[in-house]
Amino acid sequence: MTHGAEPVEVGNRLLASGTVGAVHRCRVEWADTDASGHYHNSAVVRYVEAAEAALVRERGVVGYFGAVPRVRYEVEFAAPLWFEQEVTTVLGVERVGTSSMTFGFEVWGEETGGRPRRLAASGRYTVVHVPRGGERVSAPWPAEWVAALTPEQTG
Repeated sequence: MTHGAEPVEVGNRLLASGTVGAVHRCRVEWADTDASGHYHNSAVVRYVEAAEAALVRERGVVGYFGAVPRVRYEVEFAAPLWFEQEVTTVLGVERVGTSSMTFGFEVWGEETGGRPRRLAASGRYTVVHVPRGGERVSAPWPAEWVAALTPEQTG
């Protein structure tokens, strides 16, 4: 389990032992829904990015936002989420490269209105380190960010 992450009954594959990640809980708000009353697909991005912000905050990474544009995003939608339903988002760091990082995520709709808890969406996305100021080109991750966002080595 990772620093700052709470155990998750289902969907914990992303936070297996030795994985860096975070869990974010929220509720589907009216602004997250479309005319049918279930969530709009863009809400998934907000839930996932809230989990990412929690992870960065928990790991003490300073200056991250504004320097990590998304270069790839893929989502598989599995089930609707409904207005006022509780949502659990599980985020895990899958890979840290020289200047890119890939996250995996699962968005779970908690039990509501007789509907069981189930996976609503899952996927992955890649960010690239593009330092603020100067040329807008990718650059290697700062060493302290790599240390904060990769599993702690023991032994």
